[in-house]
Amino acid sequence: MTTIMVTTMIALLLLGFPMMIPLITAAVVGFYMMFNGFGQMDTLIQQMMAGIRPASLIAVPMFILAADIMTRGQSANRLIDMVMAFIGHIKGGLAVSTAASCTLFGAVSGSTQATVVAVGSPLRPKMLKAGYSDSFTLALIINASDIAFLIPPSIGMIIYGVISGTSIGELFIAGIGPGLMILCMFSIYCIIYAIVKDVPTEAKSSWKERAVAVQQALWPLGFPVIIVGGIYGGIFSPTEAAAACVLYAILLEFVVFRSLKMNDIYAIAKSTGLITAVVFILVAVGNGFSWIISFAQIPQMILEAVGVNDAGPTGVLIAICISFFVACMFVDPIVVILVLTPIFAPAIAATGLDPVLVGILITLQVAIGSATPPFGCDIFTAIAIFKRPYWDVIKGTPPFIFMLILAAALLIMFPQIALFLRDVAFR
Repeated sequence: MTTIMVTTMIALLLLGFPMMIPLITAAVVGFYMMFNGFGQMDTLIQQMMAGIRPASLIAVPMFILAADIMTRGQSANRLIDMVMAFIGHIKGGLAVSTAASCTLFGAVSGSTQATVVAVGSPLRPKMLKAGYSDSFTLALIINASDIAFLIPPSIGMIIYGVISGTSIGELFIAGIGPGLMILCMFSIYCIIYAIVKDVPTEAKSSWKERAVAVQQALWPLGFPVIIVGGIYGGIFSPTEAAAACVLYAILLEFVVFRSLKMNDIYAIAKSTGLITAVVFILVAVGNGFSWIISFAQIPQMILEAVGVNDAGPTGVLIAICISFFVACMFVDPIVVILVLTPIFAPAIAATGLDPVLVGILITLQVAIGSATPPFGCDIFTAIAIFKRPYWDVIKGTPPFIFMLILAAALLIMFPQIALFLRDVAFR
């Protein structure tokens, strides 16, 4: 049965069907073989509906809506201008500013693809004009945008938290340390690159210009305060923080900045609705698929076949990292989280691993896979936004992928990088 389900998925993917079709078709095929017909099909439908029933999933469309409002408004540009004012003049400062801007906008949007658009669109032309190669620029943008998957809020963490029953608030706080570590690694590489390539520096901003930039960015900086401060202080749940972010984004862009008008609401709502529909369909279908494979005890068979059941905690973490990283090179991150998390759940429970640490590593791996050839989703976002050939987009990615893999190794060896802030906040 497992072979037929996997073969069905691969065949439909190769034929070009969107991911939800191979997933549900494989689930239906597995259901038919397991129950010898479609007489109890309502059970599969109930499992799919159960996948989108958790109230915490309401945070997903909320964060998507807030990100869409800010991307179309002035928040992203104000954050970028503030970062540029302080570090744009150092060697490699423009590249470091790009990485830092991706991190800041990730703390606002929670979406890697929204970050590629919001930060990449204004900063790529500046980097090219400053003398950075296009391959380096594109690679920096799509890989630095992956920090948005780790810095709260993170849509990937929300999905993992719902599937595994892990506290989303703890995941959010635990993602801050690894996200800042990766930002430091990228910044060092950007400075070295600029020195080696002798990239000219930008003009240094005066303290008056910096003060103005900070003043203009104060309102957008309220987003991470609402999210992290609200959750850490016990004021909001993650879902309530998402709703507060939407209200704050509306007030900011429509009332304070007046960058958007009432006529823009339809386009924003339509865009958010389309993205949310895709996400929720994938979540529902993925839950149905996960139920089928769990009912058939396929996870246990897979883990036994690859020897994970006999591995210790470190071996299980390495197996998880490799599996999620490779899968996200080919498949949408949300689908990978939905399908693989239940498969590894028995091994995680048996070895007593901290589910928050596992969630951070999984989130990091899907972030890496999102920017890794051949089919990382951020690669195709960059191709569509910047109108560049596939090879140009991926040519500069190897150094960044190496740094992200190194970050995963450091997390396995030193889990307190992720768990320290979580322990301070929740223990």
